Amino acid sequence: MEKLSNSIDRSWIDQWSLPFIISGPCSAESEQQILETANRLNSSYIKVFRAGIWKPRTKPNNFEGIGKKGLEWLHKVKKSTGLMVATEIANAEHVKLAIDFGIDILWIGARSTASPFTIQEIADALEGENNKIILVKNPIHPDLELWTGALERLLGKGIRKLGVIHRGFYTYKNSKYRNQPNWNLVLNFRSLFPRIPIICDPSHICGNKEGILDIAKKAYHFQYEGLMIESHCDPDHAWSDPKQQITPENLLEMLKKLTCIEKYDQKSKRYLDSFRILIDELDENIISLLAERMNISKKLGALKKSSDIAILQPNRWKNIMNKSMNFGKNLGISEELLEGIFKLLHQESIKIQNQIR
Repeated sequence: MEKLSNSIDRSWIDQWSLPFIISGPCSAESEQQILETANRLNSSYIKVFRAGIWKPRTKPNNFEGIGKKGLEWLHKVKKSTGLMVATEIANAEHVKLAIDFGIDILWIGARSTASPFTIQEIADALEGENNKIILVKNPIHPDLELWTGALERLLGKGIRKLGVIHRGFYTYKNSKYRNQPNWNLVLNFRSLFPRIPIICDPSHICGNKEGILDIAKKAYHFQYEGLMIESHCDPDHAWSDPKQQITPENLLEMLKKLTCIEKYDQKSKRYLDSFRILIDELDENIISLLAERMNISKKLGALKKSSDIAILQPNRWKNIMNKSMNFGKNLGISEELLEGIFKLLHQESIKIQNQIR
């Protein structure tokens, strides 16, 4: 792991003042949309213009990207604005076309990172392209091995100008985020690979405009090197993900607020706030799980009513407590704490079922 971290060439990002900002629409839709968005971005803050050309979709018959002609539009942006340009790649043909059109930064999406075969195909296609900057998004699920494995495959083909994009992780529970940040996992990644630049993607973490600044502030606090934020000249009519895109003007206001944040002089204060952010995220997870548990209690109450089953089941309650106490003990949690929590949960569950009764 140390060898992997030390092999990284950071010159592509260290030459700029931080944070390193990448922005542009989720998808390229037309030449006019691409050029207008790019021209409205403030180049004093934005280093790279991004647009999705190929859009992997879970189901067919949805908009899957404009394709090759979008690369021509990105090339025009590069010539007319002087910005670097970036797009997502998902196979060897994408790599070839992006290189032919002079795309500066290629990023690998979360679905692709989750597939070692896809990563190897991309790595093979990139062999010899030592000056290309390649960014690897975290896999959909929180799997550090897949993420680091992707980097190792690229390094194995001589690619050194690497970075990663934190775009959040899928979660099965209800959450205010489209993708759970899971800050602790990314901080573990950083402790293993301190030289690899990390860029945060608040747009995909939030899935909405409202939370972007808050996530960007947290990334700034954790000293990420950059941000990827989606912007569009007319977000409400975007062909994909309109809820998470903002106008270039709104982006500028946001970045001004972000760069005005004072850096902490005391390390202890920064560490204190870091732990608070991690605890806040865990608390949100606990509340989401509690909501799921209470929803199941409602369904259970309805079933007991229709089947004429008694609400209170002493043997079931005893089994829950025994299993929970043993599980918690193995994790170092006191019996007193667990007993108090589960008594409250049980009382609330009984209350909900009685209301249905």
